[in-house]
Amino acid sequence: MPPPRQPVLRVMQASTAGERETLEAFLDFYQDVLVHKVRGVSDQDAGRRLLPSLTTLTGLVKHLTVVERNWFHRLVDSPDAPPAGEEGVSWVLAETDTLDVVLAGYDRACALSREVAAGFALDDVVPHPELGRVSLRWIYVHMIEETARHVGHADIVRELTDGATGVLG
Repeated sequence: MPPPRQPVLRVMQASTAGERETLEAFLDFYQDVLVHKVRGVSDQDAGRRLLPSLTTLTGLVKHLTVVERNWFHRLVDSPDAPPAGEEGVSWVLAETDTLDVVLAGYDRACALSREVAAGFALDDVVPHPELGRVSLRWIYVHMIEETARHVGHADIVRELTDGATGVLG
């Protein structure tokens, strides 16, 4: 059996870590699983609708990019934060939304999210346009939940695409 991928190893090592390291490890893990779930699929297959909704592999990555920007990037009023209502249209694919382009955008968004979050304590509370105020801790928990939920969707869509299943399969 090959050695665990770094995010898998990091989650295993975080089993006795502090709260922040555990939250970061789980979010990184699910972000990595998402990327792994969509790698190796053609642009045509990644953009194919196999469900009644707009859910596609490329759409999942595009949507989670907007979600990253909506939560973490707002902490510092980044110009990268999406305008209100963008989450709803994040599922719609443009011709330029190839899997590589969308994955590169997701990677940049996640990197900026990590950088932004590093400047805050878990107890820091920041304004949010819809909820009023939220703590960084709440944002981490929400992002883990949101990312994990959509990774489950990616697993189903990938299985429908080519039969691949599992966390790293």
